[in-house]
Parts: sequence; structure tokens; C-alpha cells
Amino acid sequence: MTEGQVQQGAPSATSPAPAATAAAAARKSPDGAMVWVDGVTKTYGATVAVDNVSFSVRAGEVVGFLGPNGAGKTTSMKIITGYLAPTRGRVVVAGRDVLDDPLYTKARIGYLPENNPLYREMVVWDYLEYVAEMREVPPDARRKRMARMADVCGLGDVLGKYIGELSKGFRQRVGLAQAMMHDPEVLILDEPTAGLDPNQVFEMRALVRDLGKAKTVILSTHNLAEVEATCSRAIIIARGRVVKDATIADLQQGLAAARGADAGAAVAAGGTAPRYQVLMEPEADG
Repeated sequence: MTEGQVQQGAPSATSPAPAATAAAAARKSPDGAMVWVDGVTKTYGATVAVDNVSFSVRAGEVVGFLGPNGAGKTTSMKIITGYLAPTRGRVVVAGRDVLDDPLYTKARIGYLPENNPLYREMVVWDYLEYVAEMREVPPDARRKRMARMADVCGLGDVLGKYIGELSKGFRQRVGLAQAMMHDPEVLILDEPTAGLDPNQVFEMRALVRDLGKAKTVILSTHNLAEVEATCSRAIIIARGRVVKDATIADLQQGLAAARGADAGAAVAAGGTAPRYQVLMEPEADG
């Protein structure tokens, strides 16, 4: 059975229900959407990790996927990238379903997981060469592409070092170079600044903003200040459900309205997850 195919038989926690899949297939992705998440649910037994999540991201957008720890962010990122199958719903990337056409969609996605999986015993340049070969960068263009990624990610001074000798910030940069090696249209970054010191956070945010000029970027984080610094739009997820989808300006206005005049100063000052707790209740229909 090839990657992305689901064994025939009764639906399980890792395979979409046939009726739900057929209904989803009848719907079309929104115009201009590079990523379309359509009614995605993921369950583990009685536990619902992601609950009927739907949103779309247009080409060229930088979107923050914002929520507290345990909200379902990482599970959603894994489903979008095709590393995890949803129980129900589907994901369409660049016009193709990630389960129906996994090779096509994965070739168009660059993924930096929350726990950056690097081979610490490898030298940085050797690792980049390994990734370039694995991602089928043409041999005659390989070294040029490696050099380009080393330059974009600021790795010039550490190319001869073992990955295990690098700081957390430089390891994140190596992971980002890995994600971009094949020049994907979409970048999925799961908590890219987690564990970095303030200077490294500033540098990583600047790099993400620069990448957003040419790529579609989805960045997951629990830190509102990070979304404000890098994104044009935020999707807030809580208890596995999307509770808010708004531009950063609208999000800030919502905070100010919900928490009073002092919230405006809090937004300008920067902060962490508790600042958006007031927006984490679903809006009433109608």
C-alpha cells in the first residue's frame, strides 16, 4: 500500500470515514486558497484532539495558528502536512488532497516540526547535502541551492560544525534550511522560536517575516506577541476548535474591547497566552 492510502474496511481513528470523505470531496476549495482545511477532526478513542476545524490560507499569507499548549496546534500541523491522517474531513494543498496525492502535496510543503529532528552527529554542510539529495534537488543545482539556504538562514559560520555542537538557535536555522531546501510553496512552522533566547527569537521572527514575502506560511505558537510580530492574520484554537479567525488589527481591537482601555497598552507591550484568553470562547451564531 502506498503512502497516504487507507486500507479498505471500517473507519478507524486514523482513517477518514467514507461518507465524510465523499461529502468533503464534493466541495471545492475557496478561490486562491493555497491551503484548505475542511472540517478536520482527529480523535484518539474517546479523546477529541481536533474538532471540526476549517479554514483556508491564501497564497502569500503569513498566518499565525495561535493557542495554549494542548489546544490541538501540533496535531493540526501534522494533519496539514500529511504526516497524520484525520478521522474526518480533509486538507487540500495547492489544489490536491494531501491523502489522495501525498507525493505532490509534500513536494510543495516545507515542514519544521516542534521537535526539530536533526542528525546531531552530522556536519551541517553534509546534512544540507543529504536533505538536498533526499528532496531530489537536481545534482547540477544542488550545491548552489545548499549555499543559498545557508545564506538565507545565516549558517555561513557553522557549515563545518557538527549539528550537536550548535546552539538551539542555530539548530532551528538548520531545521528551517531543511524545510526550504526544495523551494516549497508552503511553509509549516510549529513553534519555531520555542526555547530560543530573546536575541534568537528576534532573528527568527525577522527571518519568518522575510520568508513571508515569497511563501505561504502557517506558524503555530502559544505566544500572541509572536503572531503580532510576524503574521497578518491569526487563527485562535482552543480545546481543538477554531474560536477566532481575524486580522491582527481586528484581533487587537477585539482585545481592547473585551478587556477595556488597558488592554491596548498590554497589546503594545507584548505578552503571552493569557492575553488572548478573553477571545477563546466561540462567537454566537447569527
